[in-house]
Amino acid sequence: MESLEIVPVGIDHLEDLQEIGRTTFKEAFSAENAEESLAKYLEEGFSRERLSSELNNKESQFYFAKMNGNILGYLKLNTGQAQTELKEAEGLEIERIYVLQAFLGKKVGQALYEKAITVAREMNMKYVWLGVWENNLRAIQFYSKNGFVAFDKHFFKLGDEEQTDLMMKKVL
Repeated sequence: MESLEIVPVGIDHLEDLQEIGRTTFKEAFSAENAEESLAKYLEEGFSRERLSSELNNKESQFYFAKMNGNILGYLKLNTGQAQTELKEAEGLEIERIYVLQAFLGKKVGQALYEKAITVAREMNMKYVWLGVWENNLRAIQFYSKNGFVAFDKHFFKLGDEEQTDLMMKKVL
């Protein structure tokens, strides 16, 4: 495989982020979710206003995984009050790691994950945590393999549906 780059995403990449975000989320979850709920989530969760606000938040960071100028996936990290839960100063949340289906199993997700761990260590975080849908066995296996342990559950709203996420943590 050619060389993969992990590059920071800024506000000038909003359209690219919106496109990769919607595409990868749809690929990951369309088979197991109602079309209306998915459409509502894609519209709200990846709206220009929402992404613009997230990109401008100093406590959130986005990164693209790129190869030959093509975006293969992305990563979103949160610290402080940008975290969806916990909000502890010594924790970093991996809110999203998404990779195009065609590149699953090709170390793109691993490279994004390793970037998250590097950022957490550079910021002297004590742990990294995330939420993962209880039915997303591939992701749960990926995080478990990388040393994450489930410690709680929370609810995630997909459109009008409430789903259960496992909360997983890795102490650094």
